[in-house]
Amino acid sequence: MTTVLTPASPLTAADRCDRCGAQAYLRVVLTSGGELLFCAHHGRKFEPELKKIAAEIQDETGRLTDAPAPAGEDER
Repeated sequence: MTTVLTPASPLTAADRCDRCGAQAYLRVVLTSGGELLFCAHHGRKFEPELKKIAAEIQDETGRLTDAPAPAGEDER
């Protein structure tokens, strides 16, 4: 895969899966231009095919398992 020179912006709750409409956690930049967004489920399902056509895959699925900071603790 080739790295895109401009950093991709983080995915937000407004970014939706192109397959089912759920929140997107993967952005696939295509070698032919354009991009596709996928939820974690569809990203895993289509991963082998996507790797063949992707210039870059931005995977933020780790956010699904990150534990939030306990309430009341300062972020320093």
